[in-house]
Amino acid sequence: MAIFTGIATAIAGALFGGSALATSLIGGALAFGAKFAVGKIQAAKQVKQKYTAVQGEIQFGGDVPVGTLYGVGKTKGQRAFYAKWDKGNKRNAEVFILANGWCDGLEPYVYMYGEKYDLVAQATIGNEVARYGVQGFIDGDGNSAISIRFYDGRPGQGVDQRLVDVTATLGNKWKATSKLSGMCYVVVERYYHLEFFRDAGKGKPDIEFVLRGLREYDPRKDSTVAGGSGTQRLNTPSTWVHTNNPAVHRLNYQLGLRALVSGRTLIGEGKSLGQIDLATYFVAMNVCDTLRANGKKTYECSLFVSGDDDHTEVLKQFDDAMAGYGLNRRGLSGVIPGAPQIPVKDLTAADIPIDRAKDVQFRPSAFERFNHLSGQFTSIESMWNPESLKPVYVNADIAADGRNRQTSIDFLQVTDPDIAQYLLNIRYRQNRMGGKATVPVSRRFGLAVQEGEWITWRGKSWLISEWRADERLRITLVLSETSAAIYDDDGIEPGPIVVPPTPPINPSLLSTVQNFNVAVGMINGAQGYDTPALLFTWTPPDDPTITAVRFVYQIEGTTEIFEDQCTSPEDGSFRTTKNVVSGKVYNARATITTVPDRLRTFTPWMTTAQPTGLQTLLTGLQQLQDDALNRFKELQQEMDAFFRPRLVELLDAFSLEGAVGQIERQQIVASIGDALAQITEERRVRVSENEAMAQLLTYLQASLGTTNARLITEETVRATTDSALASSITTLDAEVDGNLARLIAEETARADGDGALASSISGVSADFNGRFAQGLVKFEAVAAPTGVDARFSVLLRAGTSQSFKVSGFYVELYTEGGVQKSRMAVQADQFLVTSGNSRHYPLVFEDGELKLAVANIGTVNAGLLQSLNGKMKIDLNNGTIEIFS
Repeated sequence: MAIFTGIATAIAGALFGGSALATSLIGGALAFGAKFAVGKIQAAKQVKQKYTAVQGEIQFGGDVPVGTLYGVGKTKGQRAFYAKWDKGNKRNAEVFILANGWCDGLEPYVYMYGEKYDLVAQATIGNEVARYGVQGFIDGDGNSAISIRFYDGRPGQGVDQRLVDVTATLGNKWKATSKLSGMCYVVVERYYHLEFFRDAGKGKPDIEFVLRGLREYDPRKDSTVAGGSGTQRLNTPSTWVHTNNPAVHRLNYQLGLRALVSGRTLIGEGKSLGQIDLATYFVAMNVCDTLRANGKKTYECSLFVSGDDDHTEVLKQFDDAMAGYGLNRRGLSGVIPGAPQIPVKDLTAADIPIDRAKDVQFRPSAFERFNHLSGQFTSIESMWNPESLKPVYVNADIAADGRNRQTSIDFLQVTDPDIAQYLLNIRYRQNRMGGKATVPVSRRFGLAVQEGEWITWRGKSWLISEWRADERLRITLVLSETSAAIYDDDGIEPGPIVVPPTPPINPSLLSTVQNFNVAVGMINGAQGYDTPALLFTWTPPDDPTITAVRFVYQIEGTTEIFEDQCTSPEDGSFRTTKNVVSGKVYNARATITTVPDRLRTFTPWMTTAQPTGLQTLLTGLQQLQDDALNRFKELQQEMDAFFRPRLVELLDAFSLEGAVGQIERQQIVASIGDALAQITEERRVRVSENEAMAQLLTYLQASLGTTNARLITEETVRATTDSALASSITTLDAEVDGNLARLIAEETARADGDGALASSISGVSADFNGRFAQGLVKFEAVAAPTGVDARFSVLLRAGTSQSFKVSGFYVELYTEGGVQKSRMAVQADQFLVTSGNSRHYPLVFEDGELKLAVANIGTVNAGLLQSLNGKMKIDLNNGTIEIFS
């Protein structure tokens, strides 16, 4: 290393006068030290690495090692591209590379927001192998706000043309040559649908895909291989199939995943079939596929690997997944599966040369054995997170060892709890049966056996783990104690049952209140009067940014919506009487107000268990009184506006500025002294780029001194790009010495993009010496998106400049909360209904009392009944009867 040579030269020059030998020694020591330190760091990293079926982090950039998946696993992938477009960037797309090589497909679900979402297959739109929407993000037209296009990585796969087209005008383009051949990837296209994201309180989803990984070569299904039968071929990937078989995974890893063009090995060892002991692999593959008593295959596993992984560690993961061992048989790579065998020979004393030493250890030391074994597996039910297996321990073993010796072995490459539990028990039994021996054997016996086979010796079964021969062809066997009982299902419990977790809730990011409910109640008032109410309850949030809880409620079976809110969310309850009526079942839901604002959602609709109680009379009447008084105030304001002078406004409103138009006036006048008679007629037209208007004004006047009579008419039509108006106003005045009589009639028709209105108003007014009387009759009809309304009103007003009296009535159809309603109200000191028959007393409402001589009533809802003389009182609300003497 040149850098260390330079450093060594400087040190030698300072200490040893530039000696060449010192320079060489110092430089070598520095280089060795650096290599040793780097080796230690790499070794530490290797020890910490966890091999599993989950790739749990999004990888970014191009400096990511080549990786792939054997079996089925969960992955976030490597983000290779991002683009956004459309108004407000409502659409965006990302490309995630999931694995290298030709993969089988996606499982029909993904994980987002800590929850599992089903994928819905949709018709393909381009070169993708499959296209999916996400359940819960599909609108009524079948369009998914999240679209996933899947490419399986097959050779020659086409480009995603949709992504090419939508990014053609963007700065960041997806090129027509970006086919990613040999890479399995997805294009995730999102549309910011307000219902699914903003209203639901959801941000950008972080998607975790469940991928069925590589299609793999299985020599058992290749008729060109000795012992095989089928159409698969080693050099034809289109004939390969997906599998979870650990032995098939191991073989394909040893063969290696190769680049499509160069043929260079990207992942794995890159061996040829001639370097593989296929006989052991055939046995191992068949063992893995064998069904156990529970109906499941004996061994299955899945594993993410990369081109930077250590081959020995990866192969060990596959070995552990089938409780087996790798072996090298006469230079060929093979594998021994975890399964019982029939011993091929019995080793006797005659087969062991007495002149050669042997090493036998029938029982390993206490430090080599454990009596309490725990472990983890990858649980699909727990959203592919590690879960603990049932620990394996035997009290007799603990007693024999003198104390508890505990260790753990994880099977994170296994996703089936029963298989993982079976493996944990096998590894425990293998460790407890830990006899080892190095035994010289005769040439006759040694040439009849080979690595991986079982033999018997001294009444026990032994596995030949190593076969040695020296230059004189003296054979030595390395044996490991084994037994068929190791792999027996008896006594092995099923794996743990994992309950899928509930979606996590981060209190600081609540989108609505938790545990919301609604119930009916009553509020007690004075004199025994009660009012029905709704009681909302929720769990008080531990979030200071939530400033209010908003409630939306409606009567069951109706569409009219009412709202209220609680500005102290920490209370956990709120009672309202707003728009609550008697004898009704209510539905309600809630949401929150936050500062600063953030995405919010509504709770599910909740229903009261029973109808509201009966409302006492006064509360309901107070509500109606307020509504009626407000409406009569509006009518009085309309009367005030109606009788104000109008001609000046009309004249001032007309202008030719910025327009083309014409004004034509004709007038005839006759006058002598104080006598005046005149007729004036004025015609006006005006047009501009966005308006056209025509007006006709007629003014007739006759006056003599303080006597004056006038008749004024104004007719207008006006049209703009989005509205039309036609109106006619006629005013008649007669005046003598300040005493004025006036009659005004106004008709208006108006339409625009927001609705249509037609109204007819007639008003009369008389003023005499400070006294006045006025009357207004109005009929109005309105049609708009919010509803269709109509009102007929009559208002009378009379008095002096100091005070006045008002009386009137109105009949209306109006829209409230999207519901059409009708109402009639009367304002009068005395309201009287008579049949016209002198023998029948009228119904009278006067001084706040309803007076009726005879009433024939089927049902009476009341709060308090009392006699006129105060001798008896019946409180229906409290259930009491009082009689006074």
